Amino acid sequence: MAELLIGQVIAFDGDPFTEGPAAARTWVRGGVLIEGARITAVGEAAALQAAHPGAHVHDYGAALISAGFIDAHVHYPQTAMIASWGKRLIDWLNTYTFPEEMRFDDPAYAAMIAGRYLDLALAHGTTTMCSYCTIHPESVDAFFSAARGRGMRALAGKTCMDRNAPDGLRDTAQSAYDDSRALLGRWHGVDRLSYVITPRFAPTSTPAQLSALGALWAEHPGCLMQTHLSEQSDEIEWVKDLFPEARDYLDVYEAHGLLGEKGVYGHSIHLTARERDRLAETGAALAHCPTSNTFIGSGLFDLQGLIAAGQRVGLATDTGGGSSFSMLRTMAAAYEVAQLRHVALHPAQLWWLATVGSARALRIDASVGNIAPGMEADLVVLDLASTPAIAQRSVRADDLWEAVFPTIIMGDDRAVTAVWVGGKLVSA
Repeated sequence: MAELLIGQVIAFDGDPFTEGPAAARTWVRGGVLIEGARITAVGEAAALQAAHPGAHVHDYGAALISAGFIDAHVHYPQTAMIASWGKRLIDWLNTYTFPEEMRFDDPAYAAMIAGRYLDLALAHGTTTMCSYCTIHPESVDAFFSAARGRGMRALAGKTCMDRNAPDGLRDTAQSAYDDSRALLGRWHGVDRLSYVITPRFAPTSTPAQLSALGALWAEHPGCLMQTHLSEQSDEIEWVKDLFPEARDYLDVYEAHGLLGEKGVYGHSIHLTARERDRLAETGAALAHCPTSNTFIGSGLFDLQGLIAAGQRVGLATDTGGGSSFSMLRTMAAAYEVAQLRHVALHPAQLWWLATVGSARALRIDASVGNIAPGMEADLVVLDLASTPAIAQRSVRADDLWEAVFPTIIMGDDRAVTAVWVGGKLVSA
């Protein structure tokens, strides 16, 4: 039976960063028709009801129906240690992250955290994410098994490190290649799953390991590759010491075959002019992680400047360096960071980043991230008056975007009324 969702609907016909808010299409009383796992129609609710009288109707009233949120950069193994106090990046990794990640050689623990993370993500309206796992193949199996069981579109990979990490969290150049190749063969393209080749970042991989993973990517160019780039100034200095022959941080990756249009580079805050130009030239994507960048004190990402230069950018929580599982909170942080750079992002731009923008960064925008016929039916329904504080502000709104903005700034999982994954209602 067809399912017809009725409410206020947001979809995108273009990019609001280049076309302005008019790139978004909105319906005050709109409808989204789902047949099987896909969207088959979107438009005025009355017209869709008349054309499909047998559809099962879900009338959400004044709630907002959107494509599900897409998180472009997350570390699911850090779920249990989110909101850990203080420290700069390297100290934070050594104090909190690495001890927690060592636990993921236990398949039962990995499965528990994978399930917990995915349930938290869905509760916050996130239907797709691109995650780092740990060096343990068990951590990848746990994540993909949990995502597959929930019918989710998900991307992930084994995190590879063969130096500057504690005993128990190092692999080798050869085992990184072998494990990643085997996991890729086991999971890539299964149902809605995609494998991502994943060197953590340059300081924790030897040149031999970076080259091995670059070779694997060349053998499987249809896969994404994800890593970190220019997150903090002291990290950049460390990379200079470790790779003195490199022109800059990005050059380390390029020299080892790890720069390309299907690369996704987390943070990318302190880029040189050459790096910015080269990233745009290759068509690579950047993952903007605003709550993480402020929480760990990394810096202010130049969102407007990079997008204006033609850069692909997705939005990301960076759990657990990021301080929230919520893409609403992440949109709010992106707005605040942009304000510190003297740019006031429009709500349409923020919403696009968390949906279409992240899908484009992950090269899955033909499947998810928008509401249009043929797209996979991953949707979130949001109450735009979910708390008294939000309700008293949104009731004054003169248009839909003014009603949406308080939920962006003050909203959380209480705003999530329903979540649909692959055409199935999974949370209500």
